[in-house]
Amino acid sequence: MNDSPWGAPPHAGYWGPSDRGPVQGAAPAGPTYDALDAQQTRPMPFVPDVSAHGGNQDDDRGAARLGGPLFRDFRDESPSAPTYGAVPQNPEPMHDAPQPAPAPKKSAGRDLGAAIGVGAGLGAVIIASLFIVKAVFVGVVAVAVVVGLWELTKRLDERKGIHAPLVPLAVGGAAMVVAGYVRGAEGAWVAMALTALAVLVWRMTEPPEGYLKDVTAGVFAAFYVPFLATFVAMMLTAEDGPQRVFMFLLLTVVSDTGAYAVGWRFGRHKLAPRISPGKTREGLLGAVSFAMAAGALCMEFLIDDGTWWQGLLLGLAVAASATLGDLGESMIKRDLGIKDMGTLLPGHGGIMDRLDSLLPTAPVVWLLLVLFVGSG
Repeated sequence: MNDSPWGAPPHAGYWGPSDRGPVQGAAPAGPTYDALDAQQTRPMPFVPDVSAHGGNQDDDRGAARLGGPLFRDFRDESPSAPTYGAVPQNPEPMHDAPQPAPAPKKSAGRDLGAAIGVGAGLGAVIIASLFIVKAVFVGVVAVAVVVGLWELTKRLDERKGIHAPLVPLAVGGAAMVVAGYVRGAEGAWVAMALTALAVLVWRMTEPPEGYLKDVTAGVFAAFYVPFLATFVAMMLTAEDGPQRVFMFLLLTVVSDTGAYAVGWRFGRHKLAPRISPGKTREGLLGAVSFAMAAGALCMEFLIDDGTWWQGLLLGLAVAASATLGDLGESMIKRDLGIKDMGTLLPGHGGIMDRLDSLLPTAPVVWLLLVLFVGSG
């Protein structure tokens, strides 16, 4: 094959005489050139032009690929496939070629219909038990505590191999809520101490390997779930206890809703990206605004001897504690490598995914109400 570049002038001897003298490998110039010499001269083979985006060509680099069975990206073994060296007239498009990804749509991230339905159902049960019979509401809180402890200990076992004893936690947790309702803060502290002791003793029945981490996780679970929940029961003991508990639940839900709605619509600046990438500073402002407005209304019209400015402070404190509680559980879930603590509540996750904001907010609301209007 000729090594000269494409488009260069042909050597003498291909098409006619030349006055440049003989060239190696070509017919002699001048009158000695004849038809026999012309027949013995090998012409340059014809190379078909290939379009910039067709054939065996690299679209990214713009350079021709090597052809043949050893260098093909794919092989067509059908009878109608062209033989090696042939250029297909109407090449079939590659159906398995990667298609451009559609533009992502902004989504709330959960089944909103299921979340609203489950939330409305839970709210109806809570409100009915709260304003009809106080003892029934205490039972609802105790059941939620036991389920939350089950979810937490199960995830610790699955993801970290930590075996926090569930039986003493469940019994002690339910007793803790009842003790807080019957005996107040003193009863709650005594039940907490006895539950921690029960965890230490129960774990002694198993091999000593992992004892320290198991009992540490058990004491943490006892404090995190049932002990914080006892402040809800203690709020209920006041004369206007149902109104106080209702306001506590309402402000927490309003704070979460404000953060969710404003953050999803206007959120641009991350609040704590390493802990919870979905939370934004704009969402926090939404939580504060919604909670303060609801707090002012509740303290003015729902709580005896309450004033609107106390409600503003209460709403601000609720927004802060609910956000910190949400971030705290997000930290736990990140450490465990899970998205939700459970799947019991469609659209919400598990019980613990709903208690994350309520648990740390309960002692804050209880304390501020005692300071503002007394334990009543």
